[in-house]
Parts: sequence; C-alpha cells; structure tokens
Amino acid sequence: MRALEIYWNKSLAGILTEENKQRYTFRYTNEYFADSSKPPISLTLPKIKQLHVADHLFPFFFNMLSEGVNRKLQCRTLKIDEADDFGLLEATAQYDTIGAITVKPIS
Repeated sequence: MRALEIYWNKSLAGILTEENKQRYTFRYTNEYFADSSKPPISLTLPKIKQLHVADHLFPFFFNMLSEGVNRKLQCRTLKIDEADDFGLLEATAQYDTIGAITVKPIS
C-alpha cells in the first residue's frame, strides 16, 4: 500500500491511496471536507462524498502525468516502471504542477 498527501493551495485536502493495482481511494481530510469555503479538488471528486473509490488511478491524478517521450524520459531518469502511474505521480507532482494541486509523499 502506498499513500500520498494531496494539497490544494498548500492546504492539505486529502489522502490518495493505492491499496493495490485494482483499488485506489481518495479521502478528503475531516477539516477540508467540513470547510465550505474550500472547493472540491476536482469536479470528478466532489465534496458531497468524503471517500472516493476507484479500480484505477483517478483520471484527475492520471492527467497530471507526462505523456509520450517526456514520460519515457522521466521513467528512465527516475528508474520508475512506465506502467507505475502512482509511482510517477509521487515522483513528479511535488513541484511545478499546473493549477493549485500538489502531491507529497507521506513522511
């Protein structure tokens, strides 16, 4: 099992977990979920539910990953399997992401 902290504008919004290759969860933190001034991190991950479950990496997070030649180069440089979307997200989405979302490994 692997887990990542998901931040919205430097505020901890939730935890993304890869329980196995067929089960992924995203859970808003209690504080973020209860704060009506903070928006959902994505339209596909609404705050009407605190826990979201999927059988693949959520498209919102998958779309944060590079594609094509850039992905191959990142995987080769970082020694990550090209099929390991979660590992690539963990390694590359900590800095310089487009938008308000950043991803950090849980320390």
